[in-house]
Amino acid sequence: MSDTITADLVDLDLSADTKEAAARALAERMAAQGRVTDLEGFLADVAAREAQMPTGLDGGIGIPHCRSAHVTEPTLAFGRSAAGIDFGAPDGPADLVFLIAAPAGADDAHLTLLSALARRLMNTGFTDALRAATDAEHAAALIRGEETAPGGPEAAPGDTGADEGEADSEDTAPDDSVAAPAAASAGAATGPTDGDRPFRIVAVTSCPTGIAHTYMAAESLENAGREAGVEIVVETQGSAGFTRLDPAVIAAADGVILAHDVPVRDKQRFAGKPTVDTGVKAAVNRPAALITEVRDKAARGETTEAAPASTPVERAGADGEGYGTLLRRWLMSGVSYMVPFVAAGGLLIALGFAIGGYEINEAPSVMDHFVWTQADSWGALLFQIGGVAFGFLVPVLAGYIAYGMADRPGLAPGFVGGAISLTINAGFLGGLAAGLIAGGVVLAIQKVNIPAALRGIMPVVVIPLISSAVVGFLMFVVIGKPIAEAQKGMTDWLAGLTGANAVLLGALLGLMMCFDLGGPVNKVAYTFATAGIAVADPGDSAMKVMAAVMAAGMVPPLAMALATTVRGRLFNRAERENGKAAWVLGASFISEGAIPFAAADPLRVIPASMAGGAVTGALSMASGATLRAPHGGIFVVPLIGNPLLYLVAIAAGVGVTTALVIVLKGLRGTTDPAGPATGEDTAPAPAAGGAGTSKETVAAQP
Repeated sequence: MSDTITADLVDLDLSADTKEAAARALAERMAAQGRVTDLEGFLADVAAREAQMPTGLDGGIGIPHCRSAHVTEPTLAFGRSAAGIDFGAPDGPADLVFLIAAPAGADDAHLTLLSALARRLMNTGFTDALRAATDAEHAAALIRGEETAPGGPEAAPGDTGADEGEADSEDTAPDDSVAAPAAASAGAATGPTDGDRPFRIVAVTSCPTGIAHTYMAAESLENAGREAGVEIVVETQGSAGFTRLDPAVIAAADGVILAHDVPVRDKQRFAGKPTVDTGVKAAVNRPAALITEVRDKAARGETTEAAPASTPVERAGADGEGYGTLLRRWLMSGVSYMVPFVAAGGLLIALGFAIGGYEINEAPSVMDHFVWTQADSWGALLFQIGGVAFGFLVPVLAGYIAYGMADRPGLAPGFVGGAISLTINAGFLGGLAAGLIAGGVVLAIQKVNIPAALRGIMPVVVIPLISSAVVGFLMFVVIGKPIAEAQKGMTDWLAGLTGANAVLLGALLGLMMCFDLGGPVNKVAYTFATAGIAVADPGDSAMKVMAAVMAAGMVPPLAMALATTVRGRLFNRAERENGKAAWVLGASFISEGAIPFAAADPLRVIPASMAGGAVTGALSMASGATLRAPHGGIFVVPLIGNPLLYLVAIAAGVGVTTALVIVLKGLRGTTDPAGPATGEDTAPAPAAGGAGTSKETVAAQP
């Protein structure tokens, strides 16, 4: 921390009488050292952060802090006030004031050092030593960790578990998950514990800037945990990224504390456990009360709703993913954000055709001609709104693929690349390429060693400028034309499908839709179908593909619902309850309604579902059924071409899957109707299955 605070940044006789004056006095010292480029702009950022939540802490401490584009390098200034300054702490004014300034693009190593300081503020020996310091150099040395304060050991600046060579991402961040095990005596814990082991808690702390309160709350919870005789493991979701808690640690926990002022990332990991959800300052000021509260909830059996079931493929990649797993995650990030635009735009376009007829695409703009009493005008309005929504599909796909790779810095070049893909007629293939390129370019830029003076403008100027220019050059000049030719070739091939080829394609898409029930393979088939109709005037073959995909996706949940109705004795109680919900989910084209059954008995349910899906997909293509809407299930039957044969195709597939499931489960034997079976026949809990949706619930995609 030697370059973060110096004696010139210490004021042991701070004369300010308000928090604004204190921030200005310390900020002026930063500006004098060249660490703040625009004093007024920086103070405005400090005030904005202060307006979100007071930064006063119990014990006479004020920690105004912010991330700002006007800061050149992570900096800390310290002031000591004899009279005290009101920073909104419950116990009164603060005499120790720490102004923490971080650039908008601060690197992990410096932010981790600042987090170490935030933790040390919980040490009374450290704060007492600062109050007794007689000169600025001594105070700066204490803060840097070069001198150990009395009252207990302190973490040296380097002892933070940070790997300074790692990138600023949630998967490669310093290890911010820290444990505070307590040597608890027998009977120290309450609630559902095994034998004499301590009560176990997992916690998450996070604040808007992720610099101070995040780490102080973690330290406070750990200290209170030691005193209470419980084991507590804290995940700090700070500015330097975060390391996810081990799933085994979460599974073994008896309770959860979420102390946050920004949304908890991956919150579904903690579902189904006794949980205290509160603000981050509560963990700083009254950690013992939070621990008592979560233990009381555990003793009463109060838990949050269990997380929705996920597909086997979604459960596969957590820690230590290979490139293939990461690529799948990036692509699914783009697809999941794109689906709401597909659903809204497609349904609006289909309704426009239903109301105004199939010539509605030639209607003039409703800005120029709209008659309130004419159905054609309303049809044109819906059609044109849907067309605008469809115009976002490729940019959103590319933008959020890049977001999945590089977080927010990837959005600008991703959206630019997606828009260029539309301009050069490269379509969805171009959007996929643009998103991957944009994310890769941003990641490459972030690895470059940047001078401290430029770090503050990196995320808002340099990265968007350079990455957008590089992506634009590659899309316009290098790879755009070949991708556009490939997109045209795929479209022409699809338009030329007839007879047996069309039936085989329908069977293949049906197999894919039912293979992982909302997972990546399912979404590949769904995206292929929606790509064909995501134009103003899709071809007949594209609409046949969309119809086949939706029909096949409805088969698994409907078949499971039917099987639990006609042969209930083959299913346990939880599965029969899930079967009731599967009727509605299947009818709505939510394939995930079959996940509880597939998770409990994959070797029987998944092959049976694939067989039924293949039958339905093939029959739908053979019947010539068409569909302009990308979603809706039975609720868009009026918009389907050849609706009667379409429903026959769905019924046939449901019958095949139901029969196979009953036969295969019948060979296994009868499940105890009074409750869950054991071994592989145990179904998920009703809360998990009853939801029937995957963790990517955006627009209830298949």
